[in-house]
Amino acid sequence: MPLRTRKAQLKTRAGKAAVDGYGAMDARLPVSELAKQLVRKAFPDHWSFLLGEIALYSFVVLLLTGVYLTLFFDPSMTESVYTGSYAPLQGVRMTQAYTTTLAISFDVRGGLLIRQIHHWAALVFVAAISVHLLRIFFTGAFRKPREANWIVGVTLFVLALLEGFAGYSLPDDLLSGTGLRTAATIVGSIPVVGTYVEMFVFGGQFPGNDVIPRLYAVHILLVPGLIVALITAHLVLVAYLKHTHWAGQGRTNKNAVGSPAFPQFTAKTTGFFLMLFGVLALLGGLAQINPVWNYGPYRADQVSGDAQPDWYVGFLEGALRLMPPWETDIAGHTVMWNVFIPTLVLPGVVFTLLFLYPFFERWVTGDRGEHHLCDRPRNRPTRTGLGVAAIVFYAVLLVAGGNDVVAFSFRVSIEVMTWILRIALVVAPLLAFALTKRLCLALQMRDRRRLTEGDETGQVTQSVNGDLSESHRGLTPTARYRILMRDVPTPLELPTEGPVSRRRRVRTALSGWYYRDLVDLPATDEQRSRIAERTAPPEPVRGPED
Repeated sequence: MPLRTRKAQLKTRAGKAAVDGYGAMDARLPVSELAKQLVRKAFPDHWSFLLGEIALYSFVVLLLTGVYLTLFFDPSMTESVYTGSYAPLQGVRMTQAYTTTLAISFDVRGGLLIRQIHHWAALVFVAAISVHLLRIFFTGAFRKPREANWIVGVTLFVLALLEGFAGYSLPDDLLSGTGLRTAATIVGSIPVVGTYVEMFVFGGQFPGNDVIPRLYAVHILLVPGLIVALITAHLVLVAYLKHTHWAGQGRTNKNAVGSPAFPQFTAKTTGFFLMLFGVLALLGGLAQINPVWNYGPYRADQVSGDAQPDWYVGFLEGALRLMPPWETDIAGHTVMWNVFIPTLVLPGVVFTLLFLYPFFERWVTGDRGEHHLCDRPRNRPTRTGLGVAAIVFYAVLLVAGGNDVVAFSFRVSIEVMTWILRIALVVAPLLAFALTKRLCLALQMRDRRRLTEGDETGQVTQSVNGDLSESHRGLTPTARYRILMRDVPTPLELPTEGPVSRRRRVRTALSGWYYRDLVDLPATDEQRSRIAERTAPPEPVRGPED
């Protein structure tokens, strides 16, 4: 009995301390208000919204495993003779960075598992951000009021590429050193200041003595700090602006429908994190990745054969291989267009277009309203076609990054393979755009036929005259609602009177190109009125002075 009394007293004191602590925090911070808003927040149930969670939880795994690896890794480029447990490399001179990478792989308990989990998580992190951005693009979730979140997401993607390259280069093996050699050439190709920047980054002539320690600081401090800050900003904006959602019964452009944050979403997302962690652990334990001991230490007079970077920077390698050998001598200085254009100009143009696209589409449509309903990609054929063309453009560059391997595997001349990919880089995206746009319009025609005829039942009947016909059944209210609930702008028109500027003509032409092709769906005037009401932007919040 005294023991039970003692436990009850401790429980009471702990509860009182928790209540007092919460009261003290709530008196100084808006804890109750924030907790109330977060607990009541609605999270969508559609699977496509899990892509962002995959990116977030992959980053959490990266932080956990990265902290462990930091305890044993030495980024020094000081050379010594290897005397570790990996016999094939004993007696070989190598940097401390490569020595400690081997020690993590062979001498630290669980080191190889953690290292491989870290590498797999990095690949999944970049892939999840990429696919998440594609989902946002194809569904129009970048439109007002989420332009800032789109910019944050694209910036996160750029930082993820930089973080992956920095981590990939740290082991100082022959493969990563080959990548650093390419990076030094890229930096050196910058006109006028390239040589000075390269000497600064590498601490002297390549390979220098400072690049690995500097990349280490970038990899564990600078970029992760920026990523954490941007992820926090992204989550704050998501909580403030609410999620978008797919059209459905009870879902309009003026509400947010989904599961509450607690307990439904909390339980599901916790389980999802554990599942992702388990999959990454299985990959780390069963699927070998980046076996640095097979490559040996980096030497500036050697190049790793069959060298391929990680997939997310493979497009830069492909652009380098497809670019013609253009150079210009100006006042005794050589400008290497064959390096500068594919590795600095091309990515700069691509990411600038990504940053500006939400504002460009808003300018083309003239639409200033808020959008909280996701677009079906088929209902925006031009945007969808542009997205697929960009994916094909990237895929061609990615294949070109391994053109030597492809040529060897298919017994094709490397020159022939290069010219095939050069032509494909121009032709394939155009074909992909045209085909995707026609496919979207065909899907719209299918939606129209489903509305007028219903779905096929698969039952064929034969009349007394021998004619065959297939029966149809009407659509469910949910399916009909999903098809009809679309908000597609009409093309802008030129004014009938007065002078028209060239800018207005260009804008009108682009608007017609974007939204001219559309299949009209059969709907009554009453249905069209309801659709317009439910897709209309929410009314702006007015203050007391209004």
